[in-house]
Amino acid sequence: MLLHTAFEMGGIAVGMRLYAGSLRRASGGSMAQGAAFAVVMGCVLGAILGSKAAVWLQQPAAFVAGLRSPEILWNGQSIVGALIGGWLGVEIAKRIAGIRKSTGDAFVLPLIAGIAIGRIGCFLAGLHDDTFGLPSDLPWAIDFGDGIRRHPTQLYDIAFVLAFGALLHRWRRELAQIPGLRFKWFLAGYLLWRLAIDLLKPVPVAYPLGLSGLQWLALMFLAGYLPVVVA
Repeated sequence: MLLHTAFEMGGIAVGMRLYAGSLRRASGGSMAQGAAFAVVMGCVLGAILGSKAAVWLQQPAAFVAGLRSPEILWNGQSIVGALIGGWLGVEIAKRIAGIRKSTGDAFVLPLIAGIAIGRIGCFLAGLHDDTFGLPSDLPWAIDFGDGIRRHPTQLYDIAFVLAFGALLHRWRRELAQIPGLRFKWFLAGYLLWRLAIDLLKPVPVAYPLGLSGLQWLALMFLAGYLPVVVA
């Protein structure tokens, strides 16, 4: 568990350094000052709240238990919830601070690095983390310690974000013609990926159509977000 936390914190630290570097290259500014500070604070607060809300949606029993033991409420994280909550937090912060320009593109590389590094921790945590896949007979299936070989969905996630990131980098000149488009593609692409890959994961609580809470969260967000991406 300590190793898992170390990789999660490492992913966040690397992401923040990359974001700070993007700001310096783009405008010579600092994320600790002015508009950039408002954006960062909105992102961080939104990501924390979104992550927890998504965990509670995924495992409502944990939320009910947390009402009796508040420390339980803060167990677990969700990348899907953090991305959606972070996006919402940034939009609210920009509105409050009167920022009109797009700020999303600077987050793409930090998010890719952060997710990839964090997922290494999830993989090493094995059965202590809820990101492993369903049982599988595929040659690359992995036994996390209970004698059952499963899809290493954490590694699938790493492979996807790195490959998708490389693709977005290859198309960077075309995407740069519309500020914010690269981030929109990344967010929509990752959530679509999670809708698909989470079919290979156990479902703690089945919602309509047998989908998990995270899948329904991603689906409902995409219903409103995809028209903005393709507009």
